[in-house]
Amino acid sequence: MTVKQLSVFVENRPGRLSAITELLGNAGINIRAMSIADTKDFGILRLIVDNAEKSVKVLKDEGCSVTLSNVLVLRITDRPGGLAEAMKVLYSYNISVEYMYAAFINTESNTACLVLRVDDNDKAITALEEKGYKLLSQNELGL
Repeated sequence: MTVKQLSVFVENRPGRLSAITELLGNAGINIRAMSIADTKDFGILRLIVDNAEKSVKVLKDEGCSVTLSNVLVLRITDRPGGLAEAMKVLYSYNISVEYMYAAFINTESNTACLVLRVDDNDKAITALEEKGYKLLSQNELGL
């Protein structure tokens, strides 16, 4: 159960992030989660959107460098140690987390959802589900 994520190469200059998010907004694309990691000259903008294929086309048509990958969206209990327990499951199955970012926090259900890029999606899905964790699908994210 994976979710499509866009990774966009973004030059680190004023207005670039604004232009990209405006392109997506004008195309009617809703950003559901995002993360940006940068260096002095460039950044990688990671996005979960409601229409990944349309987003790729819109961005590539404007000359952006975009890749599409499959990531996991993991629901954990939002409490001290909740994340540590999930990471321990992955560690015990020898699964490496390449990166992670918070996507949604729901104070009513006391849960948090995290976007995870791991070295083996299938192995991670099996490990987490065996331990009772919920992984969300594209449909469950309203995408």
